[in-house]
Amino acid sequence: MPIKQKLYRFALRLLGNEEDAKDIIQDALVKVWHNKEKMGELQNLEAWCMRITRNLALDKIKSRKYRMTDDLDRAQEVPATHQQNPHQTAEQSDLMRRVHGLINKLPEKFRTILQLRDMDGLSYQEIAEVLEIEMSEVKINLHRARKQVREQLQNLHVYGIQ
Repeated sequence: MPIKQKLYRFALRLLGNEEDAKDIIQDALVKVWHNKEKMGELQNLEAWCMRITRNLALDKIKSRKYRMTDDLDRAQEVPATHQQNPHQTAEQSDLMRRVHGLINKLPEKFRTILQLRDMDGLSYQEIAEVLEIEMSEVKINLHRARKQVREQLQNLHVYGIQ
C-alpha cells in the first residue's frame, strides 16, 4: 500500500509509541483489505485509510488511557539542512522540544488537525473527510491551534511562563 508510511507516521504521532503504531497500521490495513469492495465507491482512498487509522488509534488511547512518550518527539524532529555550530543546534533542538511540548498539550482535536495539515500536508478538504467534520470547522480549529501554540511560545520566550 503506497500510503503505509504516511499512515504509520500519523499513528506514531497519535500514540507516541513505535510498536503500538505498527500494530495499529497492521490492524488498519487488515480492515482496509476486508472492506476492499468499498474502495471503488470512495472519492478519497487516502482519507478513508487515515480515518480508519485515527479511529483505531483513538480506540487504543481510550482503552488504555494511553500517555504520550518520548518516541513522539524523536519521530517529529526536523533534521538540519545545513551545518550549524553546536550552540545553534542546541538552541534549535530546545525550541523544537518546547514547540512539540506545547503541541502535545493542545486538546486532541486541535493537535490532530495541526498534525494533519502542518506535518502531513493534507488539504483542508482531506482533513474534513478524515475527521468527518465540516471544512469551516477544520479552518477554525487550525487557526485556534496555531494561535494557542504561538501565544504560549511567545509567553514562554518573553516571560518565561507557559
